[in-house]
Amino acid sequence: MSEICRFIRAEKANYTVVLLCKAMKTARSTYYAWVAGAEAREARRRADEALAHGITLIHIASRRNYGVSRVTAELRRQGRPVNRKRVARVMREHGIPGNSRHTGRRSLTKADTKAAPPPDLIGRDFTATRPRTKIVGDITYIPTAEGWRYLASWLDLATREIIGYSMADHHRAELVVDALDMAARLGRLEPSCVIRSDRGSEYTSGQLHDRISKSGHRQSMGRTGSCFDNAAAESF
Repeated sequence: MSEICRFIRAEKANYTVVLLCKAMKTARSTYYAWVAGAEAREARRRADEALAHGITLIHIASRRNYGVSRVTAELRRQGRPVNRKRVARVMREHGIPGNSRHTGRRSLTKADTKAAPPPDLIGRDFTATRPRTKIVGDITYIPTAEGWRYLASWLDLATREIIGYSMADHHRAELVVDALDMAARLGRLEPSCVIRSDRGSEYTSGQLHDRISKSGHRQSMGRTGSCFDNAAAESF
């Protein structure tokens, strides 16, 4: 029946609904009931997309740690009364995983546990007197027609310009490395440039550490769990 109703809606610009319903042997009441239901479904879809956007912002701000319960609590704190089951469904449908101590899930990238953590070379001074000397990076989610994608970007603290970026359907270490390679190819990095990020596994990976070291740059990281230590990148 849905296929018939969709056909009638597609052809109603050329023929009357009465004629189409008669030809398809479908009652007009059935068609109009389907139309009303389709409009309601579209309204729910738009509402779910808006909710998914709000969930994504909360998820990123939590360093991708919040699960259904804490996301629901934060939405309610923001004045958005939502049902926990609906939040769970939207997170599942949009591929927004919460971090749970009991699921056994791991990040797509393994941190280099043998290497000493990079020092904090800039503190919370997100300024630079010259371009190409201090950059900050982060990863975010973006909804697209092909589903959710991860965007890694590097921002120059002097110009506030994105000097390198990469997008993919994963957030493995090569995502941030590809973005850094783009900045290098464009000549946007001076020798000994400070490259700052959070302590996500993509940034503590040996792959990124080796690339920064071999390029003659300096890696810098803020404290664990402090979003303010990477505020410039997260604001973008």
